[in-house]
Amino acid sequence: MKSVMRRPAPSRRTVLAGLGAIGALAALTACGGSGGSDPTTTLYTWISNENDRAQWQAFIDAAKESDPEFALTLEGPSFENYWTKVKTRMSSGDAPALLTTQAARAQELDALLAPLEDLAEGAGVDLSQYNEAMIAGMTVDGSLRAIPYDAEPMVLFYNRALFEDAGVELPGTTYSMDQFLDNATSLTSGEKYGLAISAGLVHLGMSVGFANGGSPVTDGALTLTDPKIVEAMQFGFDLVVEHEVASAPAAVDSEPASQQDLMNGKVAMYVDGPWMYQAYEDALGDDLGVAIIPSETGEAKGLIQGSGFGIASNAQDQQSAFASIATITTPEVIGAVANSRGTFPSLASQEERWAEGKLEDNVAAVTRLAHDGEPLITTPTWNEVDSKFTQYATDGFQGNRTAQEILTEIQEAVG
Repeated sequence: MKSVMRRPAPSRRTVLAGLGAIGALAALTACGGSGGSDPTTTLYTWISNENDRAQWQAFIDAAKESDPEFALTLEGPSFENYWTKVKTRMSSGDAPALLTTQAARAQELDALLAPLEDLAEGAGVDLSQYNEAMIAGMTVDGSLRAIPYDAEPMVLFYNRALFEDAGVELPGTTYSMDQFLDNATSLTSGEKYGLAISAGLVHLGMSVGFANGGSPVTDGALTLTDPKIVEAMQFGFDLVVEHEVASAPAAVDSEPASQQDLMNGKVAMYVDGPWMYQAYEDALGDDLGVAIIPSETGEAKGLIQGSGFGIASNAQDQQSAFASIATITTPEVIGAVANSRGTFPSLASQEERWAEGKLEDNVAAVTRLAHDGEPLITTPTWNEVDSKFTQYATDGFQGNRTAQEILTEIQEAVG
């Protein structure tokens, strides 16, 4: 990550002045937040649950600290439905001008997202201050399509109390797959499992494959049959079928149930992103632990899944829309959200704010993965890949098909 020169937080009014659009401000502040009637202050995003809504509200609340008149209306479906519905919603006549994307989906949403370099320059926003890997992830065909607000590696959350009760050494900044499997076996007893697993594509298996040096996309093309990815996805299936240290996930919406199992103490471990840190801490308190993703060597390599704010390519007033983005991506706002919600910031200058109040070993694990990680950059067909894997994963978790068979079929169908 590049070094950051801290600068005062520009208010939306300041940014608009920089864009030479101060005249538009009066109209914006007059109607901002009025049920989404102003597209430049309406954000289309995923809102799966109260945790998502609280995160978006944290951006708004932090922005109001420097600009009390700031308003932002939220609109959107669940995360699972977002990637399909966003394409329809953003092509409608009353579409919002603002939308979110993950770095992994920027390629897929290419046509929906406007280039931002000229708008950022006009507003005086220094793009070099943001996480370099995330800027790369948000860049499509040489142009930046979203301003990243986080840079979050997949991590292994765990329940310290369950480890200590079982006499198992706590994992940390080194963690081998063999040790992970031994721990999961020791922590499985009766109705309690060592870990929970999601049926989603980018969870435990993909994170382990990434940590072992694999990649599902190489030079812009799908490489789902990369041996490291295949082996790691099979490892995930085997944890259920062969080792019986996790129950088979539901075919649909498996993630919320798995998250709840960790929070209720029914499982000891679960792979997720730091965006869930606050929710897990609320449930587990000081029993919440964080370790690196296990790998063959035990060394850390993070799969970074950051997200950012973009502008609709068909937005009529892109300057005013960018002013809204600039207001919610200042160091002060990103630092405040990182502090209150646990999202790992896209700005190096705000990592100390994120770390405030967190246990030292948890901070060490997340930062190790963030600093030794790479963004997941995918293809325009990624949503189809994700949907097919979710559809076929049940066969893998029931032992009916191998990861090689499933990934080969998807590769041949989509790639």
